[in-house]
Amino acid sequence: MDRWEHFEHGADIGVRGWGSSPARAFEQAAAAMTAVITDVATVAPNEPVSVQCEAPDAELLLVDWLNALVYEMGTRNMLFSRFEVIIDGARLTGCAWGEPVDVPRHQPAVEVKGATYTELKAVRQSDGMWLAQCVVDV
Repeated sequence: MDRWEHFEHGADIGVRGWGSSPARAFEQAAAAMTAVITDVATVAPNEPVSVQCEAPDAELLLVDWLNALVYEMGTRNMLFSRFEVIIDGARLTGCAWGEPVDVPRHQPAVEVKGATYTELKAVRQSDGMWLAQCVVDV
């Protein structure tokens, strides 16, 4: 089953997504990153924002994807709650749906500054599920 969670890491926080494919795991990791900031359920998926990135392997692609979302959140003053990822070799094409930050409703807890290489993994596990995780700097 596709899902996400957080894990402890010093002053920062880890985001972890599981999915039936690398793309689904990346989507879940993105949801976990939003959940560091606010309750994902409070974010309406009203406005789509396209994201493209390219990297030589899945782990670097995960960091690039999450950092592209951090950039879009920061420059657009938005939060995202729905994600769609297509991975074709080294290229990721994605879309994130969200809305402008509404401080009273979203009550943002922290600002995610970026995804890091710490605890970075994007691997298929023995049960067939894909795991995508890293620590995000808050």
